[in-house]
Amino acid sequence: MKYVVVDSDDALDPAVRADLLDTWVAATDAGGAVGFTAPAPVEQVALTLDEALGRVAAGLDLLGVLHDGERYAGMGILASRSGGLHSHWRTVLRVMVHPKHQGSGAGRVLMEGLRGSAVDLGLQQLQLTIRDGLGLENFYQPLGYRVVGRHPRAIRLSDTDYRDEVMLVRDL
Repeated sequence: MKYVVVDSDDALDPAVRADLLDTWVAATDAGGAVGFTAPAPVEQVALTLDEALGRVAAGLDLLGVLHDGERYAGMGILASRSGGLHSHWRTVLRVMVHPKHQGSGAGRVLMEGLRGSAVDLGLQQLQLTIRDGLGLENFYQPLGYRVVGRHPRAIRLSDTDYRDEVMLVRDL
């Protein structure tokens, strides 16, 4: 599994989009906490992916992907914020690995690649949020992230299932 940064010129490549859409749908359907619930609403996922790829193409955000030798099988975004006061850090968004590669260390490769990209950009800090109740802290904390806050009941999975959104930060 190899980490690669998608060039802004390649962000709108239909092959990149197709692989990442397949990965996102598969990750959602496997129970991944990547913005949607199973079964994946493919059209909504596609719209969200297109917005993200548009920001990468515009040079606003950085897209790091995993390539398994045949296709793109994972992704993560370093999303920027407007305004100079936030230029020293980015938010890590849409971290996912295709289910067939989960448990193989691919997620660690992706996160270390994103960290390296952040260092290359001269950033000082990364921030991300996770859905509580899935044990995701156990993945991110060994990578240097620490819990700095919690938004109670910020995520509504159904009319009766609310989860906290947990904020983690990593200094670089």
